[in-house]
Amino acid sequence: MTQSMTGFARGSVTTETQMVTVECRSVNNRFLDVQFRMPDTLREFEATFRQQVGKAFSRGKLELSIRTHEKISSVPATIDHERLDTLKSALAEISARFPESNAPDQLSIMLTPGVLIEQASNLDALQAAATKALGACLLELREQRLSEGRKLAFMVEERCAAIRTQLELLRAELPTLQTAHRQKLLSRLAALDLEADPKRLEEEIVYVLQRADVEEEMDRLGAHLDAIETALSGNAPCGRRLDFLMQELNREANTLGSKSTALNTTNTSVEFKVLIEQMREQIQNIE
Repeated sequence: MTQSMTGFARGSVTTETQMVTVECRSVNNRFLDVQFRMPDTLREFEATFRQQVGKAFSRGKLELSIRTHEKISSVPATIDHERLDTLKSALAEISARFPESNAPDQLSIMLTPGVLIEQASNLDALQAAATKALGACLLELREQRLSEGRKLAFMVEERCAAIRTQLELLRAELPTLQTAHRQKLLSRLAALDLEADPKRLEEEIVYVLQRADVEEEMDRLGAHLDAIETALSGNAPCGRRLDFLMQELNREANTLGSKSTALNTTNTSVEFKVLIEQMREQIQNIE
């Protein structure tokens, strides 16, 4: 399914002791760029969270915010006595050098990083809750991106259909355009009032008409349109492939315009490039 790269989602998990909320904002990007904002207690699990995101998405810039709130603690807090002794020695030295300074209260000392030891069971529960909340957030984000992707695919398919319509009209007009071009060449030669070998003249006219022939370009345009529709209907990420096909479409449209021998062909080439540019803008947001 075609998937967009833009969206916003939130996932929240509440347990007896923890409440974890994950928010994710996604925008388009050439590669997968994941940025986290989370409490320091979860930093050691960042690699695991990144793997979880990588399994869900292949492209896009994702900004994830993880917020935690501990409702109650099921495990008694413990104090790092070695850390506390070090802090006491440091405070005694500071007090000796700055006797007029105020000593910190007990709460400030307790909140000093490293004094209270985070229990392993609390960390395990926190990781499990964060993983579950992240999964819920990514699932909602995927649904949003799929919904937006369907809209983008529809807009691209509409423009592909418009190009096909123009191609069929041009293909139907080709015999008339070639005949008119041939007659124009003969008329210009007649105006010069020169005698020419009929066989050589016919060879030159055929050569000029071949150089102006756009059948191959039209066939390639049709093949690229088929490839676009196939990519949009597949299950794999198709944004990069579609971007490449836009380049190929634009190249063929430019060649069609350079070979133009009539105003109709020129206008068709211009219309192709307008539609291709509209598709390119939408494809920038497809994963």
